[in-house]
Amino acid sequence: MPAFPVPGSLRRIRSAHVIAAGCAVAICTVLAAPVAADGGTTTTTATTTITATTKPTIVLVHGAFADASSWNGVVERLERRGYTVIAPANPLRGLYTDSTYIASVLASIKGPIVLAGHSYGGAVISTAAAANPRVKSLVYVSALMPDVGESGMSLGAKFPSELGTATKSVPYRAGGVSGTDLYLKPDRIHPVFAADLPESTARVMAVTQRPAATTAFSETAKVAAWKHIPSWFLVAKQDKTINPDQERFEAKRAGSHTVEINSSHVAMISHPDAVTALLLQAATATDPARPALAATGTTRGARAETALTGIAVSTLLAGTGAVLLGRRLRRSRS
Repeated sequence: MPAFPVPGSLRRIRSAHVIAAGCAVAICTVLAAPVAADGGTTTTTATTTITATTKPTIVLVHGAFADASSWNGVVERLERRGYTVIAPANPLRGLYTDSTYIASVLASIKGPIVLAGHSYGGAVISTAAAANPRVKSLVYVSALMPDVGESGMSLGAKFPSELGTATKSVPYRAGGVSGTDLYLKPDRIHPVFAADLPESTARVMAVTQRPAATTAFSETAKVAAWKHIPSWFLVAKQDKTINPDQERFEAKRAGSHTVEINSSHVAMISHPDAVTALLLQAATATDPARPALAATGTTRGARAETALTGIAVSTLLAGTGAVLLGRRLRRSRS
């Protein structure tokens, strides 16, 4: 006849079962808990996992001859989608001065940032973002995207456009500092700068334009943030201010996610939906591809290591539970 355990043995067996069940719960918890996406936090309980993500602040930097109002249509669309948007005034006094100022604006923002630049603003964001780890994406809209040692002028020399025929130079003096400002000729703004806008709008742009100091285009870049931060690029195929071939060259060199549209230089004014869509791509990318030329990161390796560590811990717990259960069963038979 089979031997039945005495009451004390039953209590020991139940205790062993509880230990084994606890190990099983631990295994399930470790294996089921996902790793949080970049920019989010993960909270795990025995029955549920909750991931909270934070929408990035989108910062829009305008280019030469313009002000922040050039982004108005894009700002309205982004805000309707619940994004916080900042469109600071770009000083247009020189690449070093302007990028330092925009970097100070970025330093005041909490949480992740998507940083966009139009035209000359692209050169500014490439420098301003270099030392800010919260900038998760860069977006270039018919923009300059210089490498280290390049300037707007040097890039324009390789890819000529009609901009040279559309500007005039005016000396300026301010606070003991003197220099030269560049303005767009009023009669050239429509054909060269904003051909897909009404002529009446171009006339207002001529009157309200903000000049850029020549140092904005002559100063060479000392850093290039797009080498380390994922980027998106909108090529304006009808651009006569920056040669579209220059835009394609820049985007390809940086490994940017690229779209092309039939637009003049001021795509954010004439095609705000297309520009907004590109910004939303950059804002919602959970694991964007890094530029091919950037140093390889360790994020994915760390996630794999975390998963393997979890499996190893689970295996150890399961083995420990099995050993304890076996020992107690043997004692109950003795």
